[in-house]
Amino acid sequence: MRALVVDHSDAGPVRFADVDEPVPSTGEALVEIRHIGLNFGELNYVRQWPAGAVHGHDAAGVVVRAASDGSGPPVGTRVAVGMAPHAWAERVAVSPASLGTVPEGVDLADAAALGIAGVTAFRVLRKRSLLARNVLVTGASGGVGHFAVQLAALAGARVTALVGSPERAAGLRELGADRVLTDLAETGDRFDLVLDTVGGPLVAQAWSSLAEGGTIHLVGYSSGQETTFPPGALFGFGEPRSIATYGDMTPTSEELTDLLGFMAAGRLSAPVGLRGDWQDVGNAVQALFARKVRGKVVLDVA
Repeated sequence: MRALVVDHSDAGPVRFADVDEPVPSTGEALVEIRHIGLNFGELNYVRQWPAGAVHGHDAAGVVVRAASDGSGPPVGTRVAVGMAPHAWAERVAVSPASLGTVPEGVDLADAAALGIAGVTAFRVLRKRSLLARNVLVTGASGGVGHFAVQLAALAGARVTALVGSPERAAGLRELGADRVLTDLAETGDRFDLVLDTVGGPLVAQAWSSLAEGGTIHLVGYSSGQETTFPPGALFGFGEPRSIATYGDMTPTSEELTDLLGFMAAGRLSAPVGLRGDWQDVGNAVQALFARKVRGKVVLDVA
């Protein structure tokens, strides 16, 4: 079968290759993949994976062989694959712990956009009550950002979306953002929670805008820049503020099910900014790296 594998050469980060068919264990289902969801991190930091390995973590498809131990969804079930290894292939052996059943009315391509981006936003934002809280989402035009804006608004937060340029602000108010900024200096607000996908100097700026008892959750570092705090910036009176890292790779089935339920109810939309055929993965990766995509890239598996 065909798959996208890790390529460490200049032609990378991925290439097509013929690979062996997956052999499911007793606790794995065999899923025929219809769509794959690309993420900036797994492509930009591809050297963290061995060359030649089937790449990717997010996809959607149909169960063609149920797990032989009786766990998980039956044959014919439409499923979203989230944070599972080796997902960018025509067929994948997946633990039910990484599957979410796609309800009627939800497009499989939209389900493929969930995975890392949707689950990350969901896990961070549910760590505290957001009702009437001020929430800042940086890099709000990306995949995690689009989901975070919607979920924070759904939880009752006052949402500020921060983007890199006016062009990347399109559609964020419609998703629930109360304000869309291109510079944090444009506001004097204090934020109870910051979901940061950018890293670099922006973290220090966000820290100076953090309310007492507030937390910055670091979920990405797309800027690739260092963060430097000025002298005395990390000292303060009042309720402690904090910076929290994120790297939760625990099973995603529960969160995928919840997110798909929101989609089915019309309360959450998939931020698909580029849709195409997986044969054009090279162009899709270039568009993602050039920041020409608002939201997620979803490719159809021919």
